[in-house]
Amino acid sequence: MKKLKNEEGVALVTALMFTLICLGIVAALMQMLLLQTKVSAVEKNYRNSLEAAYGGTELVTREFIPKLFTNYSTGIGPLLTAYGSGTGFSNLGLVVNQGLGNRGGLEIKLRNATSDWGTLSKTLDAKDAPDLQFLLKGTGSNGNFRIYAKIVDTVPGNSDTTGVDYLDSGVGVAGVGSGISPKHNPALYSVEVRGERAVNPKEKAQLSVLYAF
Repeated sequence: MKKLKNEEGVALVTALMFTLICLGIVAALMQMLLLQTKVSAVEKNYRNSLEAAYGGTELVTREFIPKLFTNYSTGIGPLLTAYGSGTGFSNLGLVVNQGLGNRGGLEIKLRNATSDWGTLSKTLDAKDAPDLQFLLKGTGSNGNFRIYAKIVDTVPGNSDTTGVDYLDSGVGVAGVGSGISPKHNPALYSVEVRGERAVNPKEKAQLSVLYAF
């Protein structure tokens, strides 16, 4: 008798095909797992940089700029003395843009409207000619973050920066006061703040801040 069909070895071929499919599924799952691990690491690094940028923003808006206004007549010297020498915030290594002439670039931006800045940088990249830069120290050298802050736009207001109140307080239309206080229009500053890991500048985050004083 002559065999019309020979099915010898079919089971082996089928088993090999199922094995190949299973290996493909496992390889795809491993690839997805590795990709998710990388994405999680990137998100963690970004969150660290973002928190550093938030911390830098707090220092710039609550410590540095108010101190400059407090010492408006004496310039950036007191700011550098307090924070640049390590007596203020443990060796921040503060660097202030000296800008043009005898006044620092930061002071020019604080005092004048954007159109009166001359050649001072107005780009949105905080690392491009920053007005302030300093170091936030973490645990170990790998945990240090460098902060760059830069004013990119100024809308002047009528804030009194001398610390002396020369205006009498108003008591209303029907009051008996001798003076009238004008409406306070705070100066508005658009500030770009960038936080990046000191040992790896690719790990960075940048914030855009509207600051009123």
